[in-house]
This record gives sequence, C-alpha cells and structure tokens, in this order.
Amino acid sequence: MRGIITFLAGCLVVIGISSYLLSDKQGEVITIGATSGPFTDMVEKAIRPELEEMGYTVKVVEYSDWIQPNTALANGDIDANLFQNITFMNNYNEKNDENLIDLIQVPTAPMGLYSGKYKSLDDIENGSEVALPPDPVNMSRAFMVLEDSGLIELKEGYDMFDITENDIISNKMNLKFVYQDAGQLPRSVDQIGLSLVPGNFALASNMKLEDALILENMSEYFRNRIVVNDDLASDKIREDLIKAVQSEGFNKVIDEEFKGFDKPEDD
Repeated sequence: MRGIITFLAGCLVVIGISSYLLSDKQGEVITIGATSGPFTDMVEKAIRPELEEMGYTVKVVEYSDWIQPNTALANGDIDANLFQNITFMNNYNEKNDENLIDLIQVPTAPMGLYSGKYKSLDDIENGSEVALPPDPVNMSRAFMVLEDSGLIELKEGYDMFDITENDIISNKMNLKFVYQDAGQLPRSVDQIGLSLVPGNFALASNMKLEDALILENMSEYFRNRIVVNDDLASDKIREDLIKAVQSEGFNKVIDEEFKGFDKPEDD
C-alpha cells in the first residue's frame, strides 16, 4: 500500500513539474484583434512570429466589422488591435469616452486609381466617369489621389478630411464623378472604367495594388496603427509590440508578401 502511495505521489510531482514547464514555455498570452483580410494576415505572418520569439503565446481574433475590435479592446477582451487609423480612433474615443491610444504606424494598403479601360493616366479620355467613395474621409483621399495624378487641382487651404467637388479649381479632363459604396468600387473598375478603390477593398477583390494607375501617397493620418487601451496595457506589452513592428523580420515579411503597401518612414 505504501508503495502505491509513493508511486502516485511521484506521478503527481511529475505532472506538476510538466505542467509548470509547459506553462513557462508558453509564456505570457497576448491577444490581438484584427479585421479580416490584410490586417489579420499582417498579424499572423509578420507580428506573431516576432512576439513568439520574445516568448509570448499569441492569440489572434478576427473581426468582420469596424465596431467589435474597439469594443473588445475597451472591455479588456483583447490586448491590442490592428485595423484603424488615428482619425477613426480619436472619433471612437470622443463618442464613447474611452482611452484608446496608438502605439505605432504599420504599412497600410493605399487607395489606388484603377482602370479596366485605360493603361496609363495619359490614356484617360476627356469627359470620363470615375467612381469614388461617398464618405467624407475616403472621398477626400480620392480627390487627393486625383490631384497627385495631375487630373484635377484643388484650392489652397482645403480640409484634408472634408474635400468636395467645390474644392476643385481645375478639372482639365472634365471628369464626371460617380459616388458608390466602397464595396462596389472594385466592380466599377470595369463597369465604369475608372475607380478609386481603398486598399483593403482592392485586396479583398483579389486586385493587385501594383496594377493601379497611381497609388495614394498616404498621409500619416490615414495609415493604420497598432492600438491599445491606455488604462489596461502594460508597459512591457507596449514596448514589445513596438519592437515587433520595428524588427527586421517584420519588414522582411512586408517587403515579400505585402507589395504595394505604403510604409511609414518613421513613427
């Protein structure tokens, strides 16, 4: 009987040590939320490996909308998220009295001017229709892309978050603007012939960023960022997320698998 008790006690010790070692090997769990598509891919392919090298166990939560990731972060259900720019984050904080903060910019899929009809900007015909998104921020981005292309000229002192046709002082090709929901814009590349498509919608439709006639020269206000809850995130998690994004491994993956993404020079 004594031998059985000794044997069972030894088993418990072994199980306890094994559980401790396994738990220690797994390291601290960090949960990151991201919207479906390129941002989930970026977390999985470029950020997760760097954090795992630091000893973390990384859990990725994928979202299909732009509401849940911030709600989960505010509630403490996730440690960080990747899907939004600083303007979107600030608007969320103001409307919900929350304290989310951005840590660092990440490479972001830019808006592009795409065409199923024209091979270059020089081929665009007078009076052509061009589709663009109707919401103020993305409409503004679209008009700035058209100005960078030389197709229109905007007046000085425009509000970069609220550009309308009234801000256009020169439209040398007499472009006609057609406003469509962002999800319809990839189809307009062929249906209308010219379409300004946000990067995430282009990628979701299996379009290549490098096929655009011109890609957006992104403002820092429109680049996406790693965001945390300032009330909950530890200093260590903040520091390690920044290190992961600044690492050589992260940048190598971006260069190889996220071609055409706009990369911030510094943050």
